[in-house]
Amino acid sequence: MVTHVTSFGRSGLYDWLIQRVSAVILAAYFIWIAGYIWFNPDMSYGQWRELFQSTPVRVFSLLALISLGAHAWIGMWCVLTDYLTERLMGSTGTLLRIALQIGCGVVMASYMLWGIEILWGI
Repeated sequence: MVTHVTSFGRSGLYDWLIQRVSAVILAAYFIWIAGYIWFNPDMSYGQWRELFQSTPVRVFSLLALISLGAHAWIGMWCVLTDYLTERLMGSTGTLLRIALQIGCGVVMASYMLWGIEILWGI
């Protein structure tokens, strides 16, 4: 049984909605990037850099980065809470799940900060 301690008070509907919205944003971003590359086959580094210097592209990229983090966090939370339980893993199941959730959270936060640093050059 997953307790409210590891779910951070979220509901299943909230998670479902975040998964769907983030998937749509990621699909739109992928289609846009793929289309841009498709219609600019001779693109140089300067053109690529100029593209990502524009504020709308940076905002869309940031939105995609946040969506990726949220999508991955909820996906990992679902997998870990489904398969790392006391019923399946014994007494170490909960401890292992919490440790892996913390590890995933640290990795995802690091990737988010790194992506923001690359994107905005803070």
